[in-house]
Amino acid sequence: MNSKKYNSLKEIQALIRQKLLTLPELLDYYFKQIEEHQHLNAFNEVFFLSATRQAIEIQEKIDNGTAGRLAGMVIGLKDNICYKDHEVTASSKMLEGFISPYSATVTERLLQEDAVIIGRLNCDEFAMGGSNETSYYGAVKNAADHAKVSGGSSGGSAVAVQADMCLSALGTDTGGSVRQPAAFCGCIGLKPTYGRISRYGVIAYASSFDQVGTITSSISDAALLLEVLAGADEYDSTVSRQSVPTYSSLLNGGSKRKIAVLKETLESDALDPETRLSILEAIESFKDDGHTVDFVSFDLLDYLVPAYYVLTTAEASSNLSRYDGVHYGHRNIEATNLTELYKKSRAEGFGEEVKKRILLGTFVLSAGYYDAYYAKAQQVRRLIREKMEAMLSRYDVVLTPVSPTPAFNIGDNMSDPLVMYLADIFTVLASLTGIPAIAIPLGNNIDGLPLSMQLMAKHFGEEELLSLSRAFLKET
Repeated sequence: MNSKKYNSLKEIQALIRQKLLTLPELLDYYFKQIEEHQHLNAFNEVFFLSATRQAIEIQEKIDNGTAGRLAGMVIGLKDNICYKDHEVTASSKMLEGFISPYSATVTERLLQEDAVIIGRLNCDEFAMGGSNETSYYGAVKNAADHAKVSGGSSGGSAVAVQADMCLSALGTDTGGSVRQPAAFCGCIGLKPTYGRISRYGVIAYASSFDQVGTITSSISDAALLLEVLAGADEYDSTVSRQSVPTYSSLLNGGSKRKIAVLKETLESDALDPETRLSILEAIESFKDDGHTVDFVSFDLLDYLVPAYYVLTTAEASSNLSRYDGVHYGHRNIEATNLTELYKKSRAEGFGEEVKKRILLGTFVLSAGYYDAYYAKAQQVRRLIREKMEAMLSRYDVVLTPVSPTPAFNIGDNMSDPLVMYLADIFTVLASLTGIPAIAIPLGNNIDGLPLSMQLMAKHFGEEELLSLSRAFLKET
């Protein structure tokens, strides 16, 4: 076994074909990597038994020539994606010890194509957070600097790929929860169009925003995973029935694109100077490559975060009402009546951030405030969507930063929710509008911390994002 990082499935499959590597050996390598990087706290559980069994079975299929498209891919699941007969907790005390009775559609699709699922990855509790510090299992540390956050909520997924503990990982993205940790960890984070991938079997946070996404080290893996995971699903009425392109064979698009850079995002005082500089260099590289780049104004930037938090907390308050100590999950054993059982079970089971969002969401949905907050936020969402659609009718791709800063210190922003929420200012745009977005690495800053930029395209424009990103990463 070599000790270099594997960056793509193609590379692994070539080694297996040449008999230089077997799948059980590869899995063993990743198990050792996980053990070596335990201090990063990326995994909530490693599936030693089921993954080992899978690796042996799939190696036989590879030898017989009957293996699926993902044979050779070792992948981790964010701990809010169900996998039958395995524990799933959404990193919350509320679901400690809960064994899933069924698998999510995305899990089924990975298994059908012979991916090996290595474990479940730490995340912010119920996917609520932007730094992976709200997890019941503790913060995930950034492999580039252990004092820094991994980003959230899919922090474990990003660090597992960053530190070579698995080839790729699934996360979920509600307001940037795949893109921002991918950016903080120097990985590629893809949030597909809302409804491109089924949400069945994914523990809900905000149902009109949640989207399963991928964290990878190569564009080819992001494309192949999207191809496998996307498409209609009878268990999810919100999923699109639109046919799924063979993304993996459409990566060589050489056509020149029209790129809109959102001027206000680069002029923002909150933007870190090194991030700004690296994005300006990327823009020059796009121009050198023959693409048209225009700086375009987007005057609704200040409304993005308030609208996003009003709507998502409202949906969370509704989605999380099912954790009541009666059906499943944590249950208080001292309660003497039903109301007390609800109150005590929820008070003990949920962490501070989740409680905060449930309270906020219940408030904006309450009788006297519904019109003032929730209905108004829905109107703002529609305005933002219309403005974005108009821009994407003139341009192929919209470019912004992913996050105002590189990864910050663990503990720095937890005491100030406003600072934490405003860190989502650039990612929530794609979430409010339901369009696809990708975070692409731009190298590291002077302190060795990863920098990144975000590209967005029109609904179902993933092919555009993937081929442009691939061309850019090859150039740079």
